Amino acid sequence: MRAAVQHETGQDKLEVLDDIEAVGFGPGKVKIRIRATGLCHSDLSAMNGVLPQPAPFVPGHEGAGEILDVGDGVTGLDRGDRVLMCWLPACGSCPSCRRGQTHLCLAGFTNAGTPNFRRTGAEPSDVFGFAGTGTFAEEVVVAANCAVPIPDDVPYEIAALIGCGVTTGLGAALNTAQVTAASSVAVIGCGGVGISVIQGARACGAAQIIAVDPVPARREAALRFGATEAVAPEEFADAKARITAGEGFDYVFEVVGKSATARTAYEMTRRGGTLCVVGAGAMDDTFQVNMFELFFDEKRILPSLYGGADVLRSYERAIALWRAGRIDLEGLITHRVRLAEINDALDQMRSGTALRTCIEL
Repeated sequence: MRAAVQHETGQDKLEVLDDIEAVGFGPGKVKIRIRATGLCHSDLSAMNGVLPQPAPFVPGHEGAGEILDVGDGVTGLDRGDRVLMCWLPACGSCPSCRRGQTHLCLAGFTNAGTPNFRRTGAEPSDVFGFAGTGTFAEEVVVAANCAVPIPDDVPYEIAALIGCGVTTGLGAALNTAQVTAASSVAVIGCGGVGISVIQGARACGAAQIIAVDPVPARREAALRFGATEAVAPEEFADAKARITAGEGFDYVFEVVGKSATARTAYEMTRRGGTLCVVGAGAMDDTFQVNMFELFFDEKRILPSLYGGADVLRSYERAIALWRAGRIDLEGLITHRVRLAEINDALDQMRSGTALRTCIEL
C-alpha cells in the first residue's frame, strides 16, 4: 500500500512510497482503510522536531475511514463500520480516567513507541505512525478504542477534522475556558484550530471575538466564521485599548504554541481574566511570568489538551452543533489533494493559505 513517510526528523518533504504495510493486527486491534485525513499543524511540528516522534514515521493523526478487519476480543465494531480516528484513546482504568479526566489518559501514548508500519522492499524496516496512528497511509492498524463509529450522515472529511482540530478548538472555548455570554474574546493564531476556537466562542455567546493573525487570508476567514474583528499582530495593542478601554479581554486564546505569543496573550488578558493555551509548543520554549504579577493580577492560566474533556462526548457535541448549523465544518476545508500531492499541502499550511487541507485516499 501507499503511505507518506518522513525518513529523518527535520526534513521538510515527505516521500510517498508503495512498499508499506500496516503491522500489528491481532487481538484487540482493528485495521482501517483511511478515506480522508486532515493536515494538522502538529504534523509539521513532529516533522521539524518540535513534538517528539521517532523516525522514520508516517505523519497524520486526523483521519476517518472504514474498518477492514476486526481482531479477536473486539466488541462493538464490525467490518464496514465508518469510523474516525482517536489518537488519544482512554483506557478507562487509570487514575485520570477514574477521575473523569479521560483526555489526560496516557495509555494511548504507549502506542507511539511501537511501529505501526513496515517497509517490505529489499531492505525491510520498521516505520512508526505519528501519535501511534499515522493517517497519511491507505491503511492503518490501531487499538480498537482508537476507532470511534460515526453516523452515516457525517462525511469522512468532516469526521477527520472532528478527530482533532475541531474538537481541540471547540473544547478550549466550551470546556477549558468556559466562555461566558456577552464576554470579550481574543484568539491569537487563526488556522484550523484557532477558527474552531472562534466558532466555540460564538456558540457560547461571546459579544466580541477578535481574531489575531499575520496572514490576511486567515483574518478574512476568521470574520466569516464568527469573529467580530480581525487584526494583524501589530494592531492587537490598539484593539485592546479601543475595545476594552485598555483593561484587556475576558478571554485570550493562544493557538500558536510559542512562549512569545503566550506572553502577549497574558498581557492582553484583563486582571481576573483567562488565558487559555491551546498551541502545542516545544519542550525547550519556556513561558515566564513573575511571581508578583501572578499573585496581583489573578489571571487564570489554563492549558487545554485535546479540548479539555472526554473526547467521545466532544465528538458527539461537535456533530450535534454541525447538524444544527451552529458551526461550519465544510468551510474549514480550503484545499483538497491526493496523497501524491502531500508536499503541496505542507507548503499550503506553512504559507498560511490553508485552514485545513483534506487529503483524500
